[in-house]
Amino acid sequence: MKITILTLFPEMFEGIFSNSIIKRAIAKEIVEIKVVNIRDYTLDKYGRVDTPPVGGGAGLIMKCQPIVDALKANSTPQTHKILLSPRGRTYNQQIAHEYTKKEEILLLCGHYEGIDERVNSYVDELVSIGDYILTGGEIGAMAITDSIVRLLDGAIADDSIVEESFENLLLEYPQYTEPYNFEGHKIPEILYSGNHEAIKKYRQKQSLKITRDCRKDLFDKYPLTKQDKKLLKELDEGIKESEWEIKAKEKGKKFMKEK
Repeated sequence: MKITILTLFPEMFEGIFSNSIIKRAIAKEIVEIKVVNIRDYTLDKYGRVDTPPVGGGAGLIMKCQPIVDALKANSTPQTHKILLSPRGRTYNQQIAHEYTKKEEILLLCGHYEGIDERVNSYVDELVSIGDYILTGGEIGAMAITDSIVRLLDGAIADDSIVEESFENLLLEYPQYTEPYNFEGHKIPEILYSGNHEAIKKYRQKQSLKITRDCRKDLFDKYPLTKQDKKLLKELDEGIKESEWEIKAKEKGKKFMKEK
């Protein structure tokens, strides 16, 4: 896969693409990432890429010519061209999966007070990463690139992706590390039980609870299974621990004593 980013500030991307998962994915040739400086394409004799808006107004607007020439020079017919814009559809995990199916993606970062309206005619879609204001599209482009790359085959272990938050509309269950008791905060004994089926049910129950409590919008979209409904019934009836949880927990306690 190839990802091209058009920006006025290419230096902003140096750190994120030279570390962690993205660096390894590039080394494995899973993804090719190209950062292009829009300034390189301006025909302005003073090297400017922005100008005050026609009709007056605050700030500066990015000009058509440098952006369009950069788009044309760095895309092919199969390139999916995306402009980071507050008008666009809100980015989410489903869209990240959608983009992994593309051969080439181009992310165009706006800056200053915005870009010439006519640039919209040269891209395939507009995308927003949320309802808040950033100085430019660079941080959004970083977030989108990171979310796509980690889904590509070979970037990270498949198991790591399956149980992550948002993958199935549920937030991820709580995770713990040793020691068992940290300043009075203990790891649930059920996780020491060795009963993988019980642990799986416990984690699903926690995911359901956390999602319903914290992100009702996601929970309402989630298709509940028969088991999910039983787990939620236990929660709604105030049953702190069901019979299967108690049995698994006792095994966990026994393990901790013998440890």
